[in-house]
Amino acid sequence: MNKWAELFLGLILVVGSVYVAWASSTYSWSLMGKSLNFLGSGWIFLQGGLFWFAIMIGALFIILGISDLKN
Repeated sequence: MNKWAELFLGLILVVGSVYVAWASSTYSWSLMGKSLNFLGSGWIFLQGGLFWFAIMIGALFIILGISDLKN
């Protein structure tokens, strides 16, 4: 694929995703009584990712510390 087409497609996807997330939270989208707030869902997903990232970094430091104690 052409590098400029890839950049343009990526830009469209990023801007489109941000717009859909903003619009879904601003205009209270719902389907059969369920809220489709993509911005809230994305924020919760990011918080979970940060939580698991911190857990894995902590586990890595513990493993490295145990490895250093053996030497």
